[in-house]
Amino acid sequence: MRRVCLTLPTHRACTGTIEAIAEEAAYGAREFGIPVHLLILDSSPGQVLAEHRKAVAVLPASPGVTVHHFDEDEQRTFLREVLDRSGGASASASADRLLELMLPSRVSYGACTNRAFLIAQALGCTSVHRRDSDSRYQYVDGEPVFPLHQELTYLGQRAADVRESATRSKLPPGSGSRRVAVAGGSFVGEMSVDVAEIRDLDPETYGALVGLSLPGGYPEIWRKHLIDAAFRGAGTGTFDGDRTALAPISPTQVDMCNIGFAHELYSRVPLPPAPDTIGTDYFLLHLAHNAQLPGLRHNRHIVNFHTEERRTDAGFLSYQVRFAKFLLATAYLNTVYARTTAAGDALLDTEGHIKASVVAGFVRDSVDLDRTEAVRRLDVIDEAYRRLGGRYTRVADTLADRRPRLLDEARDDMADFALLMDHWEALTRASAEAVPAVTR
Repeated sequence: MRRVCLTLPTHRACTGTIEAIAEEAAYGAREFGIPVHLLILDSSPGQVLAEHRKAVAVLPASPGVTVHHFDEDEQRTFLREVLDRSGGASASASADRLLELMLPSRVSYGACTNRAFLIAQALGCTSVHRRDSDSRYQYVDGEPVFPLHQELTYLGQRAADVRESATRSKLPPGSGSRRVAVAGGSFVGEMSVDVAEIRDLDPETYGALVGLSLPGGYPEIWRKHLIDAAFRGAGTGTFDGDRTALAPISPTQVDMCNIGFAHELYSRVPLPPAPDTIGTDYFLLHLAHNAQLPGLRHNRHIVNFHTEERRTDAGFLSYQVRFAKFLLATAYLNTVYARTTAAGDALLDTEGHIKASVVAGFVRDSVDLDRTEAVRRLDVIDEAYRRLGGRYTRVADTLADRRPRLLDEARDDMADFALLMDHWEALTRASAEAVPAVTR
């Protein structure tokens, strides 16, 4: 029987989100008649973790829904079992190093999702559906608008079989026999990357910073359009009825808080485990798009909001450093994306699956890139934050103090990603033999 994993990674207080995502899990099990594993991966501090445990304990029982709420110790136990079972991975590379990449001490958006992928494999799930703790659902006539509806309708289906049910279809020639690998929507509300204040303070500086996230080669007029549209999602509109598009999905059109992946994709390639770096968890979206895999884009957008913690001095500084690290990471990632774009569906084997070894080679090659571009980017970032002044000056000072380390980390993060990719398929196979605990 088809099983799916609806996951919520978190490191902050979010009892309301836990209650809401449990409702979405119950909806999926009820409407589609399939088992839904609700997986909460909790890296929160002790007091917050205790509050979350209480919230999970009082969730109403729902037929077909199994809840797994794992703190970091429980996640570590599972990962050690997987590493032990993988054999070859632990023999040819340090198991401790792989464990560190899977469960780093610092925030990693890719690593937490990779853990969900492995646990989903252990649970026998055919897809993973991610939500985030700083988002909530839209409501229409008092009822929540759950993205899981569209994800379960299309994900894993042959594109040709669901073409007629989509509002629009723009499948590449010859891709009808391939299965839908990604299903997702965007967000409404506050910008997904917390840079609205920069845009309001100095639009020119905003353009200089955001422009670093874009690949080169765009005409200036198109670059300006992309900069203006960046991180805004679907704007501020409200849900007014389902609309879907069946086609390879551009990563700019969906958000990782509103996404579902088929296991045929994530069982072959993980996400970059880069710590303290936003945006790198979009890697599979880029890969699926560039390989021309069928995707489903819907308009059941999630409401994005910024937490109060980010408004504190410490939270502000931490986030801006993560943003700067993202802009450095794109110096390497964009070279990988350029090569996957050039390869197109040659990235796929005869069964339509990603050739993981080819992608790993592209990632490994990027490690040896000349640092000139990364250095230039760091100069642009420093100048931009100093022009903004005020509390942004502290960000510039922090980046300057860490300059050599930041440049090393941008390169080393790609080397770590290549290492993880080398062992990923062994880890996913080993995960299928592990047995995660059930919370309730």
